[in-house]
Amino acid sequence: MDDIEIDAVATPALDDPVLIEGLPGVGHVGKLAAEHLLEEFESELVRRVYTTEFPPQVSVDGDGVAELTCAEFHAIETDGADLLVLTGDHQAGSNAGHYRLTTTFLDIAEEFGADRAYALGGVPTGELVEEYTVLGAVSDADLIEGLEDAGVEFRPDEPAGGIVGVSGLVLGLGERRGFDAACLMGETSGYLVDPKSARTVLETIELLLDFDIDYETLEERAEEMEEVVGKIREMQDGPAVPDDDLRYIG
Repeated sequence: MDDIEIDAVATPALDDPVLIEGLPGVGHVGKLAAEHLLEEFESELVRRVYTTEFPPQVSVDGDGVAELTCAEFHAIETDGADLLVLTGDHQAGSNAGHYRLTTTFLDIAEEFGADRAYALGGVPTGELVEEYTVLGAVSDADLIEGLEDAGVEFRPDEPAGGIVGVSGLVLGLGERRGFDAACLMGETSGYLVDPKSARTVLETIELLLDFDIDYETLEERAEEMEEVVGKIREMQDGPAVPDDDLRYIG
């Protein structure tokens, strides 16, 4: 196969759609948020993107049928805005691959008439989070005020080290192509899958694009993770373990 191949599954007419990117990253925040949108709204698969930059593997469904790993675009019509949701299980395996793939993703978004984009992700705090906040970064300073009105915080020098992967390049390459692009990053510990952070990011999207989302299934996942968090807190608050008892278990 070629380095990048695109399957055109459907081409619905969308009204000024907004690109929503939610690929795997810190806390799986962006991926959880994007997948929740697909679960809660009637969506239509419109594009599959295959690339040799993804790991050499297939996914296998409940019937045992294999599908080559890919990224997918789904179209969603909401009361507030049409969405073009990008998600998948992997990001590119090389720096050059990130650039090539993001260029392809933006090509597809433009094909559907999009000129706005929100990249969704997490920003690690290194500790368990009690009060969730969404941090922002933008392709143009003119976008800051509207995001601040929706509760997004902009902090000097955060996130430290910048934004890597597709989420960062949606802003960097998007700006060069005329996209109004923002990255919405939910605070998260960085070492757990974080449905609560994903919900905080989605609540921001609700305000920005003026539509409502049901969170019942995301709340169920958050409750499951709370049990894990509770056990971690117990371990942190428990007695110190003697050095002789420390072992690496892989």
